Amino acid sequence: MTDPIQGTRRLGQSIWLDYIRRNLITSGELQKMVRDGISGITSNPAIFQKAIAQSDDYHEALEALLRSDPDAGIETIYEHLAVEDIRMATDILRPVYEASGATDGFVSLEVSPYLAYDTSATVAEVRRLWRLVDRPNLMIKVPATPQGIPAIETLIAEGININVTLMFSLKHYEAVSHAYIRGIARSPHPERVASVASFFVSRVDTYTDRELQRIGTAEALALQGRVAIANSKLVYRRFREVFLGKEFAQGRENGARVQRVLWGSTSTKNRAYSDVMYVDGLIGPDTVNTLPPETIDAFRSHGQARRTVDEGLAEAEEILANLRKVGVDLELVTERLQQDGVKAFADSFDQLLSTLEERRKV
Repeated sequence: MTDPIQGTRRLGQSIWLDYIRRNLITSGELQKMVRDGISGITSNPAIFQKAIAQSDDYHEALEALLRSDPDAGIETIYEHLAVEDIRMATDILRPVYEASGATDGFVSLEVSPYLAYDTSATVAEVRRLWRLVDRPNLMIKVPATPQGIPAIETLIAEGININVTLMFSLKHYEAVSHAYIRGIARSPHPERVASVASFFVSRVDTYTDRELQRIGTAEALALQGRVAIANSKLVYRRFREVFLGKEFAQGRENGARVQRVLWGSTSTKNRAYSDVMYVDGLIGPDTVNTLPPETIDAFRSHGQARRTVDEGLAEAEEILANLRKVGVDLELVTERLQQDGVKAFADSFDQLLSTLEERRKV
């Protein structure tokens, strides 16, 4: 039987790991996952917070850092630990990066969530992190806030690999894809730049299901668990229109890569639903799906590698039209989700710094 992860690769989709911690890297487990088909890593403040708070992986590194610099600030300590992890992970994935012609094998590091609404500060911080990590297969995550969009254009123009995050709507996608195209147009070496547009999936169902239950009609309840994939499929259709059509024609001529769509938040939150529904339902060319370890295991166990991302587009349109009819404004929902996402990452970063402060005192 074909491994579903290998099967998705043949269909043009990369599976990345949405998880990082020191022992994963130093134990050899990450190398094994890469041999088994995992071709990238994403991280965020919540992932680092759990890794540091729920393990002793960082005890020795933290002790060594404090011996060499007893007065180090908490953010400096976090950055030192995170950059060590990111560098080790990028080195493990470097062969994937080389073998893929620099289209895969990336490791993502999030810019500070405190800067999500500050364009100039985001640009300056991303430049600094890019120089600090100093790996060609690094991607730096920048949120698709209104202030993030011009930052993304500037950074792409400068040749920095960007993972655009916290996208929930077609409106968000339009802004991000065109920021990429404008950045590529300004880049002296467009063929060297890589970017993904991270479109969040399951959180849309989590929010709309709650609204649909509140409305409570048969028409509303029939839409539960169906909105997120429909929303994502229409974004993928737009991706193909943009990047295979006239809007990116000049970029293609100049050797630039398409900005792949990355499906984020694809672990299933509602236990009534299949634990691989957001993987099985969104497989297709020029995409990435980033999964936590438990979802990777579930997909390997009972997932199906079949091109699905552009199936049922008429049905997807109907689902979103019916959502409007029953009284749920998806645009308002997705704007709220982006704001909540920024806040959640900032809260996780607060918790992370608090955890490090406690560890420092031990």
